[in-house]
Amino acid sequence: MKKVLMLMSLCALLLNASCKTEHKEKEKEEEFLVTNPVKKDTVVTKDYVSQIQASRHIEIRALERGYLQKIYVDEGQFVKQGQILFQIMPKIYEAEMQKAKAEAGFAAIEYKNTKRLADNDVVAPNELAMAKAKLDKANAELSLAQVHLEFTQVRAPFDGIVDRFNVRLGSLVEEGDLLTNLSDNSKMWVYYNVTESEYLDFRQNQKDDSKPVVKLLMANNQYFDHSGIVETIEADFNNENGNIQFRATFPNPKGLLRHGETGNVHVTVPLKNTLLIPQKATFEVLDKKYVFVVDKDNVIHSREVVIEAEMPHLFAIKSGISENDKILLEGLRLVKENEKVKYKLVAPQTVLSNLELYAE
Repeated sequence: MKKVLMLMSLCALLLNASCKTEHKEKEKEEEFLVTNPVKKDTVVTKDYVSQIQASRHIEIRALERGYLQKIYVDEGQFVKQGQILFQIMPKIYEAEMQKAKAEAGFAAIEYKNTKRLADNDVVAPNELAMAKAKLDKANAELSLAQVHLEFTQVRAPFDGIVDRFNVRLGSLVEEGDLLTNLSDNSKMWVYYNVTESEYLDFRQNQKDDSKPVVKLLMANNQYFDHSGIVETIEADFNNENGNIQFRATFPNPKGLLRHGETGNVHVTVPLKNTLLIPQKATFEVLDKKYVFVVDKDNVIHSREVVIEAEMPHLFAIKSGISENDKILLEGLRLVKENEKVKYKLVAPQTVLSNLELYAE
């Protein structure tokens, strides 16, 4: 009997110790970390999907009809201004020029003879004027024939890179047929869309005629070596999506960028005296962001916040809370609305120092 009583006492003792330990752990778990938002100057990087285009990208088309006699370059080749790209068979145009040259020569002789007679008052002045008009017409036709002959040689209008051929040697091409494209990649135009609100912020904060500098993140997730300058903005907003297009110009001395590439433009925007909170202090309900605020009676209340910008591990807050509010930092899923809690206040500088910041 004594053994049974001793055993029961031991169990009660162990149970009591276990309950005390559990109670202490529960009390410890119920103490939540709380912090304040902090105001400071920082910068955010905004990311825009972009289209990369050559500053000059044109179609090279045939100016005359005929068989393609020669191709002097290859696809993807760099060519100089004035370099011959294609030769259309010139025989017909050479014959036409010879005919025009002969007619111009005949008209010149006729004009000289008529002028000599007119100087001696043998013929009327009207006949001299008609001979001069005939000579002018013949010279004009000769010039036109010369132009047609020159058009059989298709030359590069500027330095650039030849694109894919749309014709092959021996093809019969008509006037206006597309032969290839030519791209001047010495500098690239990078287009990206900006929302109406971002456009207004940009124009209101723009100082004089300053041109913002942007970076280009290429498709391989590497930054392009050179920065770009935002030089132009489209005249009108797109009524379908409410965006307006910006154009940044990037130098391309090594020719790395090509027409038709894609990338992401990164724009650095300074934020002055903005309110910062850790992202982990927020939760989302129906696409809206909320935080838990602890009032003066230590009671939890959810409050909607409007996000101005997003940074690694941080949100810049536009409205909803102030720097004097105490917000729940951790344990957001362990509390309920209007619940009284015990908390430990952590200085915002301590909280921020433990995060990977993108702030000044």
